[in-house]
Amino acid sequence: MIHPTSDVQSTSIGEYTKIWQFCVILPNAQIGGNCNINSHCFIENDVQVGNNVTIKCGVQLWDGIRIEDSVFIGPNVTFTNDRSPRSKKYPKEFDQIIVKRGASIGANCTILGGIT
Repeated sequence: MIHPTSDVQSTSIGEYTKIWQFCVILPNAQIGGNCNINSHCFIENDVQVGNNVTIKCGVQLWDGIRIEDSVFIGPNVTFTNDRSPRSKKYPKEFDQIIVKRGASIGANCTILGGIT
């Protein structure tokens, strides 16, 4: 189920995944099956989300983020993939973040790039 107010450009969305209001998912993002992506989420191109993942409201997943199976990401969790961000100057490669299988991340946590 994809809510009609969301902009889902990816064709790699698993079966039984629900995407709620006002989400943006870019074309190369990979989302597993039986996921629940709540409203106001943004998922960039180089992102992989496993199966049975819950992503609560207001989460942004940037390039280089890998979410393994059965992960819970609480509301407004912030991920950063660039240690020294500058406007219009991009690193050759963004810092990768891996959230391991079965992890739970509580509301409003900040996860820095290069963390597993």
